[in-house]
Amino acid sequence: MDDLLANFDSRLRADGWLVVPDVVEQRLIDVLNAQLPRSLALRQEIRKRNRVEGDNDGTLHHLLADHPVFMELLSELERLDPLLRFFFSGNYILNSYGGVVNERDTRAYVHRIHRDIRFSSDVKRFMLNILVMLDDFTVENGATHLLSGSHRLTEKPDSDHFYRNSARAIGTSGSVIIFDSRLWHATGQNTTDAPRRALTLTFTSPFFKQQLDYPRLIGAEAARSLSPFLVQVIGFNARVPASLEEYYVPVAERFYKRGQDD
Repeated sequence: MDDLLANFDSRLRADGWLVVPDVVEQRLIDVLNAQLPRSLALRQEIRKRNRVEGDNDGTLHHLLADHPVFMELLSELERLDPLLRFFFSGNYILNSYGGVVNERDTRAYVHRIHRDIRFSSDVKRFMLNILVMLDDFTVENGATHLLSGSHRLTEKPDSDHFYRNSARAIGTSGSVIIFDSRLWHATGQNTTDAPRRALTLTFTSPFFKQQLDYPRLIGAEAARSLSPFLVQVIGFNARVPASLEEYYVPVAERFYKRGQDD
């Protein structure tokens, strides 16, 4: 881990990204891939009902409570905890838990050049992405474009420069891409007949608002059976009270725990 940590620091500072191979075992990958079609169908139904279908092809948001396998995957990422704690100089929480099923002719917002945090800071780093490869990532099936060093750019690079200079995140199923959320990137186009699947998780400093209220989604009762790592990362130690009764409690019972921002 010491060698990985040293490489992680130098690569994140210089390029803004790196691939870590063989993080997730194949058994778990198989269950995740089997669950994704049901999760995607659920979201397509909701988007259609709420008339927000456009620009979402193949994207899945907030998977954590869909099936126990998504919680298991998050638990497996504890092995990367030293890297994340180093990046954030302390605690962090889950900000979003999504996925992408990238198929031939898929068109979605993730294919556009973008970054996942809208402001830059060289003093403190606020957000980190972890992309879990559920299939091998190849140029042909749309491996992610990553413009190395672009986490230091305040303005979006023009399209010609981006695609001429971007690297491709090539790797094997079970590997993860870790990248600074300031990095400009884009999902590649899949030119094969097989889907290229991935999970996309972001993590932030604890004081950031989560994209979904994951503690409320999971529930306080379920939290009693979670590991300390999951309790922290899901956000149970960084909640906001919703009433005066919840606000005025002994220190040990506070929703936002001491030390979250140390």
